[in-house]
Amino acid sequence: MKALILVGGFGTRLRPLTLSVPKPLVEFANKPMILHQIEALKAVGVTEVVLAINYQPEVMLNFLKEFEASLGIKITCSQETEPLGTAGPLALARDKLIDDSGEPFFVLNSDVISEYPFKEMIQFHKSHGGEASLMVTKVDEPSKYGVVVMEESTGQVERFVEKPKLFVGNKINAGFYLLNPSVLDRIQLRPTSIEKEVFPKIAAEKKLYAMVLPGFWMDIGQPRDYITGLRLYLDSLKKHSSPKLASGPHIVGNVIVDESAKIGEGCLIGPDVAIGSGCVIESGVRLSRCTVMRGVRIKKHACISGSIIGWHSTVGQWARVENMTILGEDVHVCDEIYSNGGVVLPHKEIKSSILKPEIVM
Repeated sequence: MKALILVGGFGTRLRPLTLSVPKPLVEFANKPMILHQIEALKAVGVTEVVLAINYQPEVMLNFLKEFEASLGIKITCSQETEPLGTAGPLALARDKLIDDSGEPFFVLNSDVISEYPFKEMIQFHKSHGGEASLMVTKVDEPSKYGVVVMEESTGQVERFVEKPKLFVGNKINAGFYLLNPSVLDRIQLRPTSIEKEVFPKIAAEKKLYAMVLPGFWMDIGQPRDYITGLRLYLDSLKKHSSPKLASGPHIVGNVIVDESAKIGEGCLIGPDVAIGSGCVIESGVRLSRCTVMRGVRIKKHACISGSIIGWHSTVGQWARVENMTILGEDVHVCDEIYSNGGVVLPHKEIKSSILKPEIVM
């Protein structure tokens, strides 16, 4: 089987992290976002992954070369010269996706984190005999999304309603599709939306089916959702009693710590924290609801909550960093500084407190 991952553009919503690496390579729970998806695809027998990309393909491919070997999966790029929406990239990658097998192929949005129930999706697709399957997930506020209206018992999709004012359902497109090769005949090589142009036509012919996603779902393409997604992901590890979760007297709730990180005495870490490789957490540090990326040093008695600390940054002694502060790569926060929602671009030194959310350039 093959899969296409829609990698897309510049990752502006996750700046300043995406000023250093393309968004799919930003770590999530100590692993590049896209690797969570590639490993899950490999586990259900996918042998080739095509990345639909229009920005820095060589950076992506160079990075993924080592995983290509270790996972035993072929990774190639299909590069857009202009943004082609969510369907155009399928037409562009047509020759890479079609072979003699006639097998369906996966299409994924790269920002989505979940338990990736691809095995169940393959079974569902085979059972209904339609042309396309999509995953849907239930949400509390359907008015913010495009809602999928479907026949509950069979999963047959009736129609799509964009940001409904009146309640028509609470299931939205989760960004995972399984498509027969024939779907490619419906797509022209131009900027096209699969959700607005392709799927409604397949639904009108009663050949589109939706399966409700089991477990959690989050689009982690922006900082607040990234932090929420980390909590859901760690919860899911806990449910499956994963050995990846850290334990010890200084750990509270669900925490993941790279084995090469060093943690000092008297720290309190958790809940919902990821600490990357080569990090040094000095004594008396308090961390909660945050990601500390590779090579970071947090000095004594600093306190960090609800924030993302970018690669190789330093947070000084007794500093307090909170409320969606995002530090880019190699940012140095001086001792006793307070940051309330500061978004700091790479290679900066912060010598005075950031009292209200602002971008520091």
